[in-house]
Order: sequence, then structure tokens, then C-alpha cells
Amino acid sequence: MSGLNGLPVSPADWTVRVLDLDGVEDKAAFMDRCATALALPAWFGRNWDALADALGDPGQLPAAEGAPVLVVRGWDRFEERQPAQWEIAREVFAQASAVTVLLALG
Repeated sequence: MSGLNGLPVSPADWTVRVLDLDGVEDKAAFMDRCATALALPAWFGRNWDALADALGDPGQLPAAEGAPVLVVRGWDRFEERQPAQWEIAREVFAQASAVTVLLALG
């Protein structure tokens, strides 16, 4: 049975990774956090196209036992500091097909 965004209803059936943007001041730090949170390979390009490719290709992400979910925390502070970069990030997240991206409130 599926719920939100086609995810299994039970979070017990999810494989969750957390992207914590607390203290991230710029695009370079954002990409570093993405690489760490998603356990991306060393050859990850650290640019918007590379991130879009990674989020759209399950082969670029570590194997997940459950439905892959990326929870983004601290995004509101990044949005305040880097509104143009956050707009691009939102577009990339919205197009992700290999992982469901959820924005944490609070």
C-alpha cells in the first residue's frame, strides 16, 4: 500500500538519509553536505547537473532496503542566505525520481 508520493505508508519501510543544511553558507558547502548525506562517490561533480543526475539515477545512490527518502533539515536558513541557490535546489529536488525528498519543518 502506498501513501505520500508513492512511498510505503509505514516509515519502517523507508530508508532515510538526512541532509542537514544547518550552517551551510554557500553552494560549495551545500554540495559537500549532499555528497556526505547521500554517500555519493568521490567522482560526484558537486554541481547542480551532477546532483540532478544522482537524484534521478538509483545506480548512483547506495543500495537501500526500503524506499529511499531524503529529509532536508535547516533548508529555511539556507533559503534566507542563498535564495537563488535554494530555488535551483528545490527544482532539482522536485525532479528527483530515485529518491523522495521531504523538507522538514522546524
